[in-house]
Amino acid sequence: MAEEKQPEHGFVGETIIGDEVVASIAGMAAKEIAGVGSLGRSSVRRALTGWYADNAEKARSGVAVEVGKRECIVDLQVNVHYGHNIPTIVNEVRKKIATRLLEYTGLIAKEINIRVVGIEIPQQKPASRVQ
Repeated sequence: MAEEKQPEHGFVGETIIGDEVVASIAGMAAKEIAGVGSLGRSSVRRALTGWYADNAEKARSGVAVEVGKRECIVDLQVNVHYGHNIPTIVNEVRKKIATRLLEYTGLIAKEINIRVVGIEIPQQKPASRVQ
């Protein structure tokens, strides 16, 4: 005789987390780390995205993901601020993304590939000549 299994909470169904959701979470998590500048490569594309996109789309720029049922792979393009240690930033970004994805989606980040594509130099205000 076959046994029928009852769902834990009485509901049956499948939950699918979209690639865009995972990419947004990864992008926002990366930006939480000090020393991380913008995501993505093209400054022109970044400017256009800034005009016509919402915050979620801005967070996804420079992030590509492959999402399975339990695991995901994240590819990230990052610009870092000048003066910060790149290996330290990259390690912190990996930890933060893995933590956020597990916390928010339950997905395990199988790989987090980070490509540092540029360095951002903060603009300095000119010193006043009057003393």
